[in-house]
Amino acid sequence: MACGLVASNLNLKPGECLRVRGEVAPEAKSFVLNLGKDSNNLCLHFNPRFSAHGDTNTIVCNSKDGGAWGTEHREPAFPFQPGSVVEVCISFDKTDLTITLPDGHQFKFPNRLNLEAINYLAADGDFKIKCMAFE
Repeated sequence: MACGLVASNLNLKPGECLRVRGEVAPEAKSFVLNLGKDSNNLCLHFNPRFSAHGDTNTIVCNSKDGGAWGTEHREPAFPFQPGSVVEVCISFDKTDLTITLPDGHQFKFPNRLNLEAINYLAADGDFKIKCMAFE
């Protein structure tokens, strides 16, 4: 995967929502949104996989603490289509991150790092960010 967008000093606070709108590539295999403190400390690795790493139409979430990956969580909902424009909203509090998918489906992923602010965002893979908003 080519290196995509990297943003730091976001200062996203609990209760705030990060909306990411972008275009999924027509021949998409997977894309990644990483959120956390830095590249080695991620409270959320959000990885929709169209056909990658042995998964098909599955969202894989994980965390990374000091460079060590945690236990993967697989979410069966998959409202992504190659070649479409999608929006994902991510908010968090002390215990969980809440991910709202393009079809309105929500699921929670534990805030394993207990972060009080999200300062780092990286996007990679078959996804081109068009717009980001903090609410």
